[in-house]
Amino acid sequence: MGDLLLVRHGETEWALTGQHTGLTDIPLTDNGREEARRVAPLVCSYHIGAVFVSPLQRARETAELAGLKRYTVDPDLLEWDYGAYEGITTREIQRTRPDWYLFDDGVPPGPPEHPGETPEQVATRADRMLSKVDAALSNNEGSVVLVGHSHFLRVLTARRLGLPASGGSHFLLATGTVSRLSTEHGRPVVSGWNLRPPSA
Repeated sequence: MGDLLLVRHGETEWALTGQHTGLTDIPLTDNGREEARRVAPLVCSYHIGAVFVSPLQRARETAELAGLKRYTVDPDLLEWDYGAYEGITTREIQRTRPDWYLFDDGVPPGPPEHPGETPEQVATRADRMLSKVDAALSNNEGSVVLVGHSHFLRVLTARRLGLPASGGSHFLLATGTVSRLSTEHGRPVVSGWNLRPPSA
């Protein structure tokens, strides 16, 4: 059975400034496009059976620049909906909520286009996505690639390892990287994290 490869999209302007970028559909920076191109040799070194990509342009562009031309767009791969905290940095939030932590506390509701999600709701989406991954892996056609977003992929990793959504806090994920989830003696393991080609 193949591995599960997680690709975080390349850099965006909001990733640079630390603003929470959930459903806001902003493009990659020039550097983000270069990050996506640089992971192509690494991603394409695997025998890939299926690719799923978030609908947002920063993920779709990353997939294409990384050489993943054939993929399925899946809304379950959308980033965490940050609700009222969309576009706001953690530093700004902690001015009024000094102990706030996304993976424990979630977010307050926002406007209709950003209603927000609890950690449990994100975990439910991650579990649905993992069911699709397992179905694809069971075909024994190769590894499965998910191209998506930092906080969602961190929760998905936690769920893959049997942890609650809050366990995602332990997996810092950089832009333009590949991470690999595998198995050892039938149990899920992290076998590579924040990988880039040696020249990157």
